[in-house]
Amino acid sequence: MATDETLLFHLSDIHFGLEDNRALDWVKQEIAEKKPAAVAITGDLTMRARHHEFAAATRWITSLQAPVTVEVGNHDMPYFNPFERFFTPYRRFRGMEELVEREIDLPGLAIVPLKTAVRAQPRLNWSKGWITDAALAKCLAAIDALPAGTCALVAAHHPLREVGTEGTALTRHGGKALAELARRPVAAVLSGHVHDAFDIMEETVHGRVRMIGAGTLSQRVRSTPPSFNELSWNGEELKVRVRNLADVRTRDMMIDDVPEDATPPRNPGEPVAPVRQVPRTDPPVH
Repeated sequence: MATDETLLFHLSDIHFGLEDNRALDWVKQEIAEKKPAAVAITGDLTMRARHHEFAAATRWITSLQAPVTVEVGNHDMPYFNPFERFFTPYRRFRGMEELVEREIDLPGLAIVPLKTAVRAQPRLNWSKGWITDAALAKCLAAIDALPAGTCALVAAHHPLREVGTEGTALTRHGGKALAELARRPVAAVLSGHVHDAFDIMEETVHGRVRMIGAGTLSQRVRSTPPSFNELSWNGEELKVRVRNLADVRTRDMMIDDVPEDATPPRNPGEPVAPVRQVPRTDPPVH
């Protein structure tokens, strides 16, 4: 990698409680050796937001040898304590509070958070994304305050795609957010949630926005092995490599579109689609 390139790692959906320890040990070693300028973790740190899951997540994340920013995923909201979910939903992040929705400023590039996980919403499936006016305004204000010539990487948990009908859309108000981001210097929107990697250009009324999704580092695989994204930024171009221990090529790790049903299997070992075993024709990407 050229010395003028900035290296970043994009992780997501670790799901402590059903984490893949082999993958986590490997990623931690990669961070120690490659020393990325920052690590963006786009939510779902835990499986059921239990105290012991958050304790394990905190130990692992705070041990990483790099600046880290963490987004809140739908699995990180208290499941079994309604009072806590509504009144102190981020209490269990203690020990890494300063990392939650943290903006990271790098030369010519900034990671800016956009919250998509809410404590409640007017539909039955609260696992899907919802962007409030306040969350979008906070994100846009942060981008508008960046120094001239600085691009933003927007970090969110849910993909900003309104897949599905009005009632079942994957992320409500995602289209509005994308249209506003298209008017600003945004290199890409980073997200997770679907447990498979993707790299998609989304059209809006104000132009195109690049959406980059990271896979999972848990046992809850969907159609690809556990993985993370390695991003490199040279001031003009953002490159993505999907790193995995199965030696599957980047283009074969990426799904073609964001699925309407983004629910991974409930139990490890029960993928909703077979894990891809692709004949290798190029060098390993892990």
